[in-house]
Amino acid sequence: MYLCCGDSLFDLFSSPSSDRFGIALDGHVGGSPLNVALGLARMGNHARFFTRVSHDMFGRRIAAFMDDNNIDRSLCVDTAQNTTLAVIGLKDDSSADYAFYTEQTADCSVTVDDLPASLDAALQVLHFGSYSTVLEPTATALATLAARECRARFISYDPNLRTMIEPDIDAWRATFAAMTALAGFVKGSDEDVAQLYPDGGTDAFVADALAAGAALVCVTFGADGALACSADGRTVRVDGLDVAVVDTVGAGDTFQAACLHWLGAQGLADKERAPDADLAAMTGFAIKAAAVTCTRRGANLPTLADIEAFTG
Repeated sequence: MYLCCGDSLFDLFSSPSSDRFGIALDGHVGGSPLNVALGLARMGNHARFFTRVSHDMFGRRIAAFMDDNNIDRSLCVDTAQNTTLAVIGLKDDSSADYAFYTEQTADCSVTVDDLPASLDAALQVLHFGSYSTVLEPTATALATLAARECRARFISYDPNLRTMIEPDIDAWRATFAAMTALAGFVKGSDEDVAQLYPDGGTDAFVADALAAGAALVCVTFGADGALACSADGRTVRVDGLDVAVVDTVGAGDTFQAACLHWLGAQGLADKERAPDADLAAMTGFAIKAAAVTCTRRGANLPTLADIEAFTG
């Protein structure tokens, strides 16, 4: 059993309107940890989610999305606070234009009092990541949960920096240091690494995560594959797959979910046993899963059957 915690929002993609002063919006459920829960559920796992979920029109759709995808939301906390919104459009020069609405929103307002008093004994893995790990009060609540459970459960962490939401890079670095001290599995993208370690790069990212106590560390490089390193000193680089990319939305979350699924299926979702993982097999499986997502529009994560049947 897996529990993912934190971000759940609506991505609103803007397009021209019939009103020349208007904006047409196309909304989709989003959030990195929620995508990871989606991937785990579609791969056949009991995936749970913890956050605050609004009663508003967006929150009701997020709840329905979880129900429709067999994501267990029994630990979620209902609230009248509004749902976090990310509005994505284009500037005059065609570069991306973002607007985020996070002030006192549902997933950004989780408190320590919202935490479940106890967790099911069958729950093996807790996953954390992205803006919910840096925005208060949710950051403190999730850090408290991770610290409380890290001796009994396998902690997964993806920094997944969103500096458009929290521009203070030192806040992200402080969270990275705190979470890697609790985590058994750490995954970051090359973009995360560039922001966290502009001088030391991948080597420093991996070395610091392993020194903090992580059992496994992965760095993804988009189409160029991924690097996996273990606490026992092994390192493997696996090439990416050549696919017809529709977009890369959700690819990193797919990689994260696939690694966690693989570790669980192998009985290695444990800080002591995880370093025994076949790094090439785990990383190859995760790259294949992410490649499937890249052939689809949006964060449409694959089932286990989709991954097994995929030939590139």
